Amino acid sequence: MLKKAELPECPVAITVQLIGSKWKILIIRNLMQRPWRFNELKRDLTGISQKVLTDSLRSMELDGIIKRKTYPEIPPHVEYSLSDLGKSMKPIIEAMAEWGINYKKFLNNINENKD
Repeated sequence: MLKKAELPECPVAITVQLIGSKWKILIIRNLMQRPWRFNELKRDLTGISQKVLTDSLRSMELDGIIKRKTYPEIPPHVEYSLSDLGKSMKPIIEAMAEWGINYKKFLNNINENKD
């Protein structure tokens, strides 16, 4: 977890520092649906390496964005879910999804007008 002295002054920069990587945002998007197991995330996030997924999950857990729950089974069963802090990012992710949809429409309109 970052200490207050380590945080940038700009609130946008703080958010980018915490969730600004492509993979962290996509992990949060998935965890908004339900808890996921590590291998489920790995399969769903095409192109992510095991190291990057592990590092991203650990970092977000330390920052308080996700929770890791270990079930006492053999083999161990671990699930990741959003913490309350992570759930508070829902409007951000939804706004990004809406912007992406609108951008696709924008590109479609440009391409239609070229024909």
